[in-house]
Amino acid sequence: MKNLLERNNVSRETYLKLRAYEASLVEWQKKFNLVSNASLVDAWERHFIDSIQLLPLIPEDSYLMYDFGSGAGFPGMVLAIILNERTPYLKIKLIESTKKKTLYLNYIAELCRLSNVEIINDRIENIKPEKADVITSRAMTNLNNLLGYAVKFSSRKTKCIFPKGQKYAEEIAEAEKKWKFEYELINSETSEEGKIITITNLEKKGK
Repeated sequence: MKNLLERNNVSRETYLKLRAYEASLVEWQKKFNLVSNASLVDAWERHFIDSIQLLPLIPEDSYLMYDFGSGAGFPGMVLAIILNERTPYLKIKLIESTKKKTLYLNYIAELCRLSNVEIINDRIENIKPEKADVITSRAMTNLNNLLGYAVKFSSRKTKCIFPKGQKYAEEIAEAEKKWKFEYELINSETSEEGKIITITNLEKKGK
């Protein structure tokens, strides 16, 4: 996966921050259940590379990004670490309702000296919505539910970026019953069966 790092111009300094993040994940997992234990065996590819592949999909003129259900920081914190160096004007807000996970996210933000991140310990439905340029979320809930959260934070120009597994087509079909949107499918670099769904022009049907 070295080529992915090179293609995205990840600097050595940023790469070392990501590796420090990876090492801390193993240590914190001993105290808190941050990710599945099985995924720690290949955490670099399963979590970090899986997050980094979203980087080219973020428009360069973005100023506000939300990451829903950030968990241990995938993809939001990984993207924030890389973008803090190249587009520090892009504010990234990580929303996570589990307190122990937000403690970890705050630790990583301090460890990597990030100035572009805000970590919010609350449920998405309790957050006063701002119109975002980008919304990401990974493995939080199905697409229909995600769009229900995202619509409140969306304008016509908002781009949603959602990695999905092998049932992505079923999720799209179900979501299309309730929502109007344009979408594009991008092949995942970490899953042969998975896709990355990008969504724009989101609105509820029947408006």
